[in-house]
Amino acid sequence: MKAFRGFIIVSMLVASIAGIALAASPDVDMYPTCNYCGMDRAKFGHSRMLIEYGDGSSVATCSLHCAAVDLAVNIDRTPLHIYVGDYGSKSLIDAETASWVIGGSRQGVMSANAKWAFETKEGAERFVKENGGKLATFEESVSAAYLDMYKDTKAIRERRKAKRGASGGPR
Repeated sequence: MKAFRGFIIVSMLVASIAGIALAASPDVDMYPTCNYCGMDRAKFGHSRMLIEYGDGSSVATCSLHCAAVDLAVNIDRTPLHIYVGDYGSKSLIDAETASWVIGGSRQGVMSANAKWAFETKEGAERFVKENGGKLATFEESVSAAYLDMYKDTKAIRERRKAKRGASGGPR
């Protein structure tokens, strides 16, 4: 009986370790923080992005906002693949074929006007039904990110300035 209990405990331990390993994402292990703002990409797995360029380089970000910054800055580089975290499962999916939602009641990442990606249209529709927002394509979502860029960047600067002021750091 003791041997059986030991076997069960060891089996549960192995299963939990395997579950943790399966839950980890290779892109997050390779790029744990956003290339632009330094945010934790695991924490923002539901909005993280990965851009693979034709020259073999990759850029990892926490959100569409930061990915849009990279796409603008690297105008002469051709993106081969653009991936985004599925809002529900957090697994990376093709950003260009994903169903997107712009807006809604959920706070966006690096943006007041949220932009979320879903692997299925049904997932996006379910989100809209529960949280509001409107269905969109990748192109519409990137366009919205660029239109929101000035306001979002200004708000980020103001939050960081207030945080530095509150901590007594340089202004």
